Amino acid sequence: MVKVILDGVSKRFNGTSAVDKFNLEINDEEFMSILGPSGCGKTTLLRLIAGLEPLSEGRILFNDKVVNDVPPRDRNVAMVFQSYALFPHMTVAENIGFPLVVRKTPEEKTAERVKEIAELLRLTDLMERKPRALSGGEQQRVAVGRAIVRKPDVLLMDEPLSNVDAKTRAYLRAELKELQRDVKTTLLLVTHDQTEAMTMSNRIALMRYGKLVQLGSPEDIYEHPKDVWSGSFVGSLPMNLINSKIIDEKGTRAIEASCFAPQSPKNLIELLKDQKNGTQFTLGVRPEDIEISKKQISNFTCESDVHLLEPMGDSLIISLKVVDTLMRVKTKPGFEVSVGDHMYLLFDWNRTHLFLSENGAESLSDKNP
Repeated sequence: MVKVILDGVSKRFNGTSAVDKFNLEINDEEFMSILGPSGCGKTTLLRLIAGLEPLSEGRILFNDKVVNDVPPRDRNVAMVFQSYALFPHMTVAENIGFPLVVRKTPEEKTAERVKEIAELLRLTDLMERKPRALSGGEQQRVAVGRAIVRKPDVLLMDEPLSNVDAKTRAYLRAELKELQRDVKTTLLLVTHDQTEAMTMSNRIALMRYGKLVQLGSPEDIYEHPKDVWSGSFVGSLPMNLINSKIIDEKGTRAIEASCFAPQSPKNLIELLKDQKNGTQFTLGVRPEDIEISKKQISNFTCESDVHLLEPMGDSLIISLKVVDTLMRVKTKPGFEVSVGDHMYLLFDWNRTHLFLSENGAESLSDKNP
């Protein structure tokens, strides 16, 4: 039963901060994802927890015990790397059981535990094969088996699904989520893939430039982005971002942008009631929250011309030129449209987001659930 606490954790390399005053609590038996772009410090953070890198500043606690100076072998932490790192000369059974062998666990107990893990990961029929005879997904399951065979308190995973194809990745996502629930361990996953983080995690820690940007459930991160970057990074398609400003004309407040005529949606105007005339802000709207039509919609938001079509099978992504802005809309497959068509767009104002430059960010959905 381990709760991992990161208290002001920092790591610097030659004066450059890879992790900067990072604070996070990972609950016992929680599936937590560290999500962020490549180079943001995710893997370094994982290595600090494992004890593979010394801290520059701060504390790491397992429950109430500070483990800063505890060597990796004594932390009871297991790590699954992006590369499977299996021993090529060993069979599946030998790879899984290796951590127990080096700890001089009796052969009978080792065999019993390896069999248990093989059944859990559906590897029973592959036990005598060597890694070269396995698919990428099977190798990854062996790597996971080797990590959990000794019942670690904390399981750390560094981009574990990056080296498998899309279909196998989708299968393994569900399998890892079920596995974590079965083995009841605290699991910390590092990934740049927001789909992995959204579908598997209890909570997501969004990371950028070595700092914690936002923490919350997958739904919170998606529905209530803290700032422009969070809103555009999380989502299967980037959020459309429109530079806008507040205008007051003849006692009426409205929102104005180069790509649409002044609009006065009541919910947004209420959020902006304390802002001054002329205040600049960014309006965010996700591609799936825009209605598109060839015919003029009453109260339409803006007009546009089709620039590019991206059929996705289960949906159609349409890129449109709206004055000096390029926007994307997600619609159902089979929507009949051609490049160059003139279209009308209608925003779902109840699902748009306001990002105010003065105070960082304010999401409409925070106040209009």
